[in-house]
Amino acid sequence: MDDQKPLISVVVPLYNEEGNVKELHRRILEACQKLEKSFEIIFIDDGSKDGTVKDCEGLSPLTLIKFRKNFGQTAAFDAGIKQAKGEVVITMDGDLQNDPADIGLLLEKMEEGFDVVSGWRFKRKDSLSKKIFSRTANMLRKILIQDTIHDSGCSLKAYKRNCFEDVDLFGEMHRFMPALLELQGYKVGEVKVSHFPRVHGVTKYNWKRGMKGFVDMISIWFWRKYSNRPLHLFGGSGIVLSFVGTLIILWMAVEKIFFGASLSEKIWPLVGIFLVLVGIQLFVFGLLADILLKVYYKNQRRMNYNIKEITQM
Repeated sequence: MDDQKPLISVVVPLYNEEGNVKELHRRILEACQKLEKSFEIIFIDDGSKDGTVKDCEGLSPLTLIKFRKNFGQTAAFDAGIKQAKGEVVITMDGDLQNDPADIGLLLEKMEEGFDVVSGWRFKRKDSLSKKIFSRTANMLRKILIQDTIHDSGCSLKAYKRNCFEDVDLFGEMHRFMPALLELQGYKVGEVKVSHFPRVHGVTKYNWKRGMKGFVDMISIWFWRKYSNRPLHLFGGSGIVLSFVGTLIILWMAVEKIFFGASLSEKIWPLVGIFLVLVGIQLFVFGLLADILLKVYYKNQRRMNYNIKEITQM
């Protein structure tokens, strides 16, 4: 490749993908050459312990980023995206289950005015257990995040370069990038793509990654609902709990004063005091969260809105 800025950057994390790397590079190269657009290929070795890096030797064109150890797929995507120079960033898995030939479908959909196009593995070639995990996660995602795509777990996606301005990926956030960008007002689309069974290596998905993904999903739910107003969540909850606790304490006081009831063996006074204290703590936490959020936006030199363009007539 020459020094000219490429139109397409293909970003692929690799972790113990010996046996897949050379064929994957060949397929990506073939697909990009058919598009007749300038491109670059970026592989990120996520601390592989097999011959993955050795298999990358001699492949061209290729930019290879080597991690010192295994930091995870999201970190690998983040490093690759930051290295990418293309106007459009294509992400995909390194296990040959995604088809590079579908890159053209993503770009065609993007020409309809979309900022992000996500692949939908309509006919998945995974094990039953992995399908169950995925469908459960998708169901929870629909409830909590309420995004518009069917398959957030598909790594085959296309993004416009400006989607990643001031964006850092952590945890398992790469799965939810379309949802995060949709919250910021970017237009997100979806196309059905091919999916192949894994031939070499073993899947890296397990229950631990599933739990991490669920935690990240809760984080996105919070940002979707309350990122601009955390006081409404924590402060509102605190007021409700304090109100309920106060009612219980008043009820106990009435029983003691007017009916002579003995409260020494009843748990309700403690429950009332507990709810009042927890309510006060939640309200204070909401105030602190509100202050921290304002400091966050100020330090980032950004606000809680996203301007698409400014036109002077």
